[in-house]
Amino acid sequence: MMNSTSIKPLRRSGTSIVAMKRLNNTSSFPLAQAPLSAVSAHSSAAKTKGGNQPSPTPNYIEFPTSPQPPEDHTGYHANHNGTIVHHTHSKHPLAEITLSELFTCSGCKEFGTGRRYACQDCDFQLHHFCALSPPSLKVHPFHGQHQLVFHAKPKQVKAGIAWPRCDVCCKSTKGFTFRCRVNSCNFQMHPCCAMLSTEIKFPNHPHLLKVLPPGNTLPGGAGGGNDQPGMVCSECKKKRSSGRVYSCTVCDYHLHALCAKSMINGLQEYGIKPPEKPNMLGTAARLASQVVIEFIGGLIEGFGEGVGEVLVQNIGRGRRSTNRRRIA
Repeated sequence: MMNSTSIKPLRRSGTSIVAMKRLNNTSSFPLAQAPLSAVSAHSSAAKTKGGNQPSPTPNYIEFPTSPQPPEDHTGYHANHNGTIVHHTHSKHPLAEITLSELFTCSGCKEFGTGRRYACQDCDFQLHHFCALSPPSLKVHPFHGQHQLVFHAKPKQVKAGIAWPRCDVCCKSTKGFTFRCRVNSCNFQMHPCCAMLSTEIKFPNHPHLLKVLPPGNTLPGGAGGGNDQPGMVCSECKKKRSSGRVYSCTVCDYHLHALCAKSMINGLQEYGIKPPEKPNMLGTAARLASQVVIEFIGGLIEGFGEGVGEVLVQNIGRGRRSTNRRRIA
């Protein structure tokens, strides 16, 4: 049993060591109340910002889907001291904490900050919605025709080159995902995307936002009927060729589903922007060009000046022969 005076430091993946916040007169890490919907996730996290609020046991999370009883949430086991044992990390218990530093979720491999379930003995950390994800989602608004099943491991990489992509944000799925249970259907999404719904209230905008059908055009009025891929997101000020888009029901405001995730994973609340990952194709092209240049340079250096002189002499002989033919 841990006590409040002998807490080990918590190590965060990809960042420096951060000391875990000490808790007053507690023998374990108390847990904050879990959100009841995607909209309430932001407000619930705001209550715990900068510290942990005591709660006897972790509540299961209600994703925007048909109601599911608590006994259906079998991905974790709640201990009597408020910690949980997740089936993907059964060797150590996980405790819910709130820290403002950026971290990479060990489950879905995406960024997050604020509330998380963390292991005190190693670097394993999960978003709270990843840790408390149910084994399945029934009638989710983004894919109501089929049931979605939780998978701890991603699909196999396509042709050994590209990771499969989320059908909501269109980012790579490298870890936890909800995937359609129908073999002929390839729909999948991150747990964070599953916390979104077809209608959301984004904190930076006063009006209700509704998701647009994939690939459709905007109705007459807002947006002028432009195609979704050509719309500029009002948050990131960029265009995206893929991924779902939200549109305001009142004004000309558009929001990528990718940008909407910031209100779920804590980044918006703490004012953190995730670091941009380098373009892998561009990096590969630059490396290939450098290798070719160095290879040619090595050949020239290996041949030496003698080869260069022979090439110059041959070129000179060719020119003299051409001149003699013209004179003749």
